[in-house]
Amino acid sequence: MGAGGTEGGGGSGDWARYWRDPERSVEAMHAHFFSHRFPPHSHDTYSFAVTEVGAQRFRCRGALRTSGAGMVMVFNPDDPHDGEAAAELGYKYRITHIGPDVVRNVLADLGSGGDGAGPLPLFDEPVLDDPVLGRALLRLHTALVGGAGPLVRDERLTAAVGAMVRRSATRPVRARAWPTGGGGSGGQAWGARRARALLEEAYATEIPAERLAEAAGCSRFALYRAFRAEYGMAPSDFQRQLRLRRARGLLLAGRTAAEAAAGAGFADQSHFHRWFVRCFGITPGTFQRAAGPDSRRTPQPW
Repeated sequence: MGAGGTEGGGGSGDWARYWRDPERSVEAMHAHFFSHRFPPHSHDTYSFAVTEVGAQRFRCRGALRTSGAGMVMVFNPDDPHDGEAAAELGYKYRITHIGPDVVRNVLADLGSGGDGAGPLPLFDEPVLDDPVLGRALLRLHTALVGGAGPLVRDERLTAAVGAMVRRSATRPVRARAWPTGGGGSGGQAWGARRARALLEEAYATEIPAERLAEAAGCSRFALYRAFRAEYGMAPSDFQRQLRLRRARGLLLAGRTAAEAAAGAGFADQSHFHRWFVRCFGITPGTFQRAAGPDSRRTPQPW
């Protein structure tokens, strides 16, 4: 299993080194951010991070959180959050993104998930003060970005996922039982789901607010409120996130940044580049080169 990393960033001393597995959904980033601010976004993976220096402040699940040095951040798939420095030192951290399919396979190997068809774990606390988990995640991260062999990476991945589930998982991830319509909060959830389905179907096109509201069966104002309540962001933010995820897939398929921008529905390449950096902390080129031959350099400013 080949792997690699590369660097990219913005300004004011910010830097990032990025790595991805070309064969499965495992990615890692080592970064130090001073001025970079992440807008509300989410990942389609589990995301486990360890803060090394300084502190990061972010809003997640209705509350403002802070992760200081040595603390662990935990995000479930599609967990909306933002992020910015909470100290003059900024924050230096190591984050690993692990796809739900990889977590399921690891748990099946550990005997924690039966044949791998059971429900996935859910982590209720976005910030943990647990040195044992921190060490397991740091060992995994350094193996991923440091060029360790596939056996070492697999061993540390298994150990880190196992430690996270044993020590921090509180209940399984279960599919929402969506109502079939009606009023009240159930009807609002159903309307938000209908709007999400339309956005997922036509993410690359411009969808008028009236069309979304019609699909949801409510007013535009009621839709915005219900959508935020269900998904933690506005419909426009969710649409942009879908476009970014599609663009990542096009980059992985070898498309140029301009082709990825057009194929995902962005107005132009500069708009795509700006939002890619804001939401992922690295440039599209950095992401695309992550498994390239020049991936062993020292992190450099963006």
